[in-house]
Amino acid sequence: MREKMGEMNEKKEKLWIAVFFGGCSSEYAVSLESAHAVITHLDRERYHLVPVGITEDGDWYFFRGDPEKIREDTWQNPQDCIPAAISLNRGSRELLLLGEPTERIRLDRAFPVMHGRFGEDGTLQGIIEMAGIPLVGCGILASALCMDKDRAHRLAQAAGIRVPKARVFGRDAQKEELISFGRSIDYPLYVKPVRAGSSYGVTKVSRETELLEAAALAFQYDNQIILEENINGFEVGCAVLGNRELTVGVPDEIELSQGFFDFTEKYTLQTSAIHVPARVNRELLLQIQEMAKRLYRAMDCSVFARVDLFLTPEGELVFNEINTIPGFTEHSRYPGMMKAAGMSFPELLDRLIRLAGEEECCSEWRGAYGCKKEFRLP
Repeated sequence: MREKMGEMNEKKEKLWIAVFFGGCSSEYAVSLESAHAVITHLDRERYHLVPVGITEDGDWYFFRGDPEKIREDTWQNPQDCIPAAISLNRGSRELLLLGEPTERIRLDRAFPVMHGRFGEDGTLQGIIEMAGIPLVGCGILASALCMDKDRAHRLAQAAGIRVPKARVFGRDAQKEELISFGRSIDYPLYVKPVRAGSSYGVTKVSRETELLEAAALAFQYDNQIILEENINGFEVGCAVLGNRELTVGVPDEIELSQGFFDFTEKYTLQTSAIHVPARVNRELLLQIQEMAKRLYRAMDCSVFARVDLFLTPEGELVFNEINTIPGFTEHSRYPGMMKAAGMSFPELLDRLIRLAGEEECCSEWRGAYGCKKEFRLP
């Protein structure tokens, strides 16, 4: 198998792209949808696909079956799966197939298409970076920061950007503390897990009698929760792409008819709509793009991320969050904003892979071995 793959690479000089999907996260099913879209839209004339599935129990497999099985969640079967692991020998850049005998697949890029814990929070990124494989996406620090709502808000505030009033509580918090803080920021307010995505465990609390139940739900997803001020207005977002030079998509707007943009609305749009571009004037569109780039830099993001903001009735922008691995189906918000800016989904994927190679070059000076290139000030 290894020899055959080597021959194919010599003839066509394709890059070997590992696409990671699944994972032990509440967002496992969302990852399957995103990964299916990425795998089926990557140009097979330019890339060898190496799908790596991680089960909800944390088992790793090289998947060699029909991509439709990923979307259907029938990919876990003995015919299509070989136990696998990334080689941590820095520089070997290989996926190890743990059969008899062990086989190896070269990896030129690693593309995590996993949302939430262990996939988007810097954990998987750490394994990939330790192995020396160029990463399609944000690195360890940005991934960890952006997953943590409290620390991301603190950093945004330090950058001079308004954030909602909020406070973090651990499992040892007394109910009187939650009630007191809730009264101080008034209702409605939001109760959220500090580190979770796709609105899992998030509740919009309209009255004090609902607060403790909402806190109990949020604690099912994390050992810390955050009580957060409600910001009047609506949510806007901006796709950002790049490393040293940044490209921004056309900002979008979430129109809600009721409630908030919870898990159901994010993936079905039953009572909500997404408008691209956002229905604001050109000056505000430019402000959204500039603030998105500012936040992207502040969080040390690289390759790509989606920045989400609130826009108040007074025209003020307030930071909400940054998604370092946003939903990535062809119809998701991030690809939608880039499409409105003139970049098709396959073109976007190509650009991400190229940027991962660029980021590898940019990061040489940060490595433990020092920079091998002469550095001169411009």
